[in-house]
Amino acid sequence: MDKALGLIEAQGLTTAVTALDAASKAADIVFIGVEKVIGVEKGVGVTINIAGEVAAVKAAIEAGVIAGNRVGRVVSSHVIPRPHDEIDKLIEKFANNLKKEEKIPAKPAEEGNKE
Repeated sequence: MDKALGLIEAQGLTTAVTALDAASKAADIVFIGVEKVIGVEKGVGVTINIAGEVAAVKAAIEAGVIAGNRVGRVVSSHVIPRPHDEIDKLIEKFANNLKKEEKIPAKPAEEGNKE
């Protein structure tokens, strides 16, 4: 991969979404996935995964961490510039998890009583 992979691990979904919003506004990056892990800092950890040019990812991660810490707690963050090609397999997994979540069908509207 010629670009960079950025990770922000936040405690809770609200913190993660806030961090992703700020990261997306700060630089030209692509949201590639999300992972949820129970037990991070005695709560639910949500890791957002982004990709893009190295400088853009670094700027996005920095902005995301600052914004996330305003509303909650960012446990960790990291930028991997030009990761090894094997990391592409992990990125595909992130993207597949995101696609699975998008395919969850909405509940059908309840029909009224038909008598």
